[in-house]
Amino acid sequence: MRKQDIEIVIAPNGEVTFTVKGVKGGSCLDETKFLEQALGGAVIDQQKTGEYYEQSEGYVSTWAGDGNPGEGSSE
Repeated sequence: MRKQDIEIVIAPNGEVTFTVKGVKGGSCLDETKFLEQALGGAVIDQQKTGEYYEQSEGYVSTWAGDGNPGEGSSE
């Protein structure tokens, strides 16, 4: 079985980028739904890697949010 990884990078400004590795085809999108839901913001960019275009079985998503789990801001 091939190794599957999700690399997650959190920038100082709160932007989150994740890259799926070792998953071919569109199933990589399913592998990251839980991250998109947990982060709660909108996906602002999505780039499909070469693995996405391979038969069956990555892409890079960038998420931007305010980093606050609740509504509103305390400014």
